[in-house]
Amino acid sequence: MAACGSGGSSSAPSSSPSASAAAAPSASSSTSSTAISGDEKTIAANWTAFFNPKTPVAKRVSLLQNGSQFASIIKAQAGGGLAAAASAQVTKVTVISTKQAQVNYNILLDGQPALKNQSGTAVFQDGTWKVGVTSFCSLLSLENSGNTSKLPAACQSGA
Repeated sequence: MAACGSGGSSSAPSSSPSASAAAAPSASSSTSSTAISGDEKTIAANWTAFFNPKTPVAKRVSLLQNGSQFASIIKAQAGGGLAAAASAQVTKVTVISTKQAQVNYNILLDGQPALKNQSGTAVFQDGTWKVGVTSFCSLLSLENSGNTSKLPAACQSGA
């Protein structure tokens, strides 16, 4: 999932500045949901931290489903280009099961909505609520103007 929907890059995501915004987007998230449960609050906090450029790369990797498969792209995107100005704002979390939740969010650039009303998935893996691979790969695809051939192998295989 891309941090913004405008102009993708034709270069490989690991070196693309616009793809940088996808993995490293910060999360100046203000959860607009009121009275959220513990899991929902944790999911929103983890989602926000994953997209926060101030969150250390190792922590971001730990907050992505199968994150070790994406460590190199997350590292390459850290602090580069749009990534320094991008963030995620969680607007709603709906826990679907003990292993999955739906996350509605906006991607912000310099605090302004750039990609509104997005729907993603959080998964419970290894005792932690994480950003789902499908959500991350969808943003990467958007960053690459829908070109999935340049996405990491883990996105191709539906990790």
